[in-house]
Amino acid sequence: MADPSSYRPKPGQIPDSPGVYRFRDEHRRVIYVGKAKNLRQRLANYFQDLAALHPRTRTMVTTAASVEWTVVSTEVEALQLEYSWIKEFDPRFNVKYRDDKSYPYLAVTLNEEFPRVQVMRGAKKKGVRYFGPYGHAWAIRETVDLMLRVFPVRTCSAGVFKNAARTGRPCLLGYIGKCSAPCVGRVTPEEHRELADDFCDFMAGRTGTYIRRLEKDMMAAAEEMEYERAARLRDDVEALKRAMEKSAVVLADATDADLIAVAEDELEAAVQIFHVRGGRVRGQRGWVTDKVENVDTPGLVEHALQQLYGEETGDSVPKEVLVPALPEDPDAVSQWLAGRRGSQVSLRIPQRGDKKDLMATVQRNALQALGLHKTKRASDLTTRSRALEEIAEALGLDTAPLRIECFDISHLQGDDVVASMVVFEDGLARKSEYRRFQIKGFEGQDDVRSMHEVIGRRFKRYLQEKERTGEWEETPAPTGPVPAPQDAATAPATVPGPDAIVPGLGATVPDPGAIAPGPGTAPDLDAEPREDDGRPKRFAYPPQLVVVDGGQPQVAAAKHALDELGIDDIAVCGLAKRLEEVWLPDDDDPVVLPRSSEGLYLLQRVRDEAHRFAITYQRAKRAKRIRSSPLDAVAGLGETRKQALIKHFGSVKKLKQATIDEICEVPGIGRRTAESVAVALASAAPATPAVNTATGEIIEEDDGGSTT
Repeated sequence: MADPSSYRPKPGQIPDSPGVYRFRDEHRRVIYVGKAKNLRQRLANYFQDLAALHPRTRTMVTTAASVEWTVVSTEVEALQLEYSWIKEFDPRFNVKYRDDKSYPYLAVTLNEEFPRVQVMRGAKKKGVRYFGPYGHAWAIRETVDLMLRVFPVRTCSAGVFKNAARTGRPCLLGYIGKCSAPCVGRVTPEEHRELADDFCDFMAGRTGTYIRRLEKDMMAAAEEMEYERAARLRDDVEALKRAMEKSAVVLADATDADLIAVAEDELEAAVQIFHVRGGRVRGQRGWVTDKVENVDTPGLVEHALQQLYGEETGDSVPKEVLVPALPEDPDAVSQWLAGRRGSQVSLRIPQRGDKKDLMATVQRNALQALGLHKTKRASDLTTRSRALEEIAEALGLDTAPLRIECFDISHLQGDDVVASMVVFEDGLARKSEYRRFQIKGFEGQDDVRSMHEVIGRRFKRYLQEKERTGEWEETPAPTGPVPAPQDAATAPATVPGPDAIVPGLGATVPDPGAIAPGPGTAPDLDAEPREDDGRPKRFAYPPQLVVVDGGQPQVAAAKHALDELGIDDIAVCGLAKRLEEVWLPDDDDPVVLPRSSEGLYLLQRVRDEAHRFAITYQRAKRAKRIRSSPLDAVAGLGETRKQALIKHFGSVKKLKQATIDEICEVPGIGRRTAESVAVALASAAPATPAVNTATGEIIEEDDGGSTT
């Protein structure tokens, strides 16, 4: 690991002009390429305190052994040079989208004497007109089969063409009218090229001219009583319309545009592109990439634009490019795109109308692509096995952790503090065993103390189950005093020893305030869950690994809770989200798993799932609290009659002002219930008025909930 100060350029040595820089490792391999408007300012950011750098940037500068730069005159030149160097050197710390050579295109070889229509993959060739890309090759063949009725262009290979020319006999397509048979001279090279040009024009979106012309010829043939010819023309029109239906109109103004959307998380990003020509989606493609450099959404968009248009020219670059976020220097990127196209290119974020709606569709495709990528990666048995083995090796476990439990704390500024427990078995989520908690031991915000409480409650239940099933033998508690934990806020001052019997073992009564599980929700752990046959559900399956969302403090709290219960055969680790570092108890330095490690990926999935489950529960509790009403205190008053009261009077405020006789006028409300409602509303504490932070005015309560 190199010290960046050992190769830092001297002050004043770096120019303050635009340019492109390269970091090289000790073997002179280029590991990162970047561009900057001001090289001096940009490179200075890499040579600050390592602790202040993003972990990916820190890894890059400590891997590098030297830095060099090239000065250019404009930001556009810097953009072009950066793209060229990334293509040439393939640096390991630059974001690289997966090559799209697997996507099939519909290609017309206009560089040949007799142009050919075919499916092509791989690098684009000069003189070939491309349409697409398409998701599947069969979609291209279906379209071509419909189009050949009207535009009978050659589709055969060079060998078949030469053999037909030598024998003087066309292939089957020539006999059935789906090829003009230039191989045997039925049409001249000029006539065949005209057919190919018309084919390209139709595929480019200029469809109305040909359909109107065919319909006119069809009507003329019918008037002349050439019914067979009119029928053929009718079928040709239907074939073209079916071909057009395969790409529905999405933009009514016949716009030519590319729409780019990005879905990302901490480690990966998915990019989806819709190619719209003539208002119709003519192609779609997408990539998933690892975020090996510290890059935000604008940076991902810029990389995508370089990948898409770095080797394109002319009409392959559309007049309009719609993106979710503008690059850091949108003017320079627009100029670069205009140079590739040869005319002005609009680069912007859609704000309203059909284009914004279509961008939302592209964004959904990007999210789906990222989710599908993660699902495929997680569902592979070999990959999961490798991930578990990597975790066991990194954490020093004797066996692979086939059962992993992860805990996370969630709250909103100290209110509605809750926790979640998610379970992964053999690398897959087991949602039936998810649990959720309310923090009951104290009020306020203290993630460390909350983690201690949650771990203690979960594994106290584990010991209860072991005792109930006879798997745990009672031993006398030690007579000597047990030292209190170092952090008084983390645990009680006096705790049982490692072999002590925890008070209340075997009790099945839930703690006060425990949440009864609702339909389709994970129960609070302290409530007694039941199997379908009515027997108590046994939760005596200990995990091999406990993961907590957090760093050293949370890990220490979890380990301390296990020690208090005398559990020493369960490994504990923490995953700190900001740096993605794995912390172990009593270790001053974290375990750093390789960025491409499947073990790290699995731990991140477990942690993210615990975070999702916790925040979902926390939001549900907060929403329920916000929707609370003084009517909740009325015994026997159900939701239907509450809504009837609110609907009749319009608000809780007006209901408070009503008399008992007026309340009795509501259908379903008797006098006794009306008296209970009046008493409950009269005794309810006045709600704290809500304040509009923008105007400072007080918002009066006028609905059935709180003023929030």
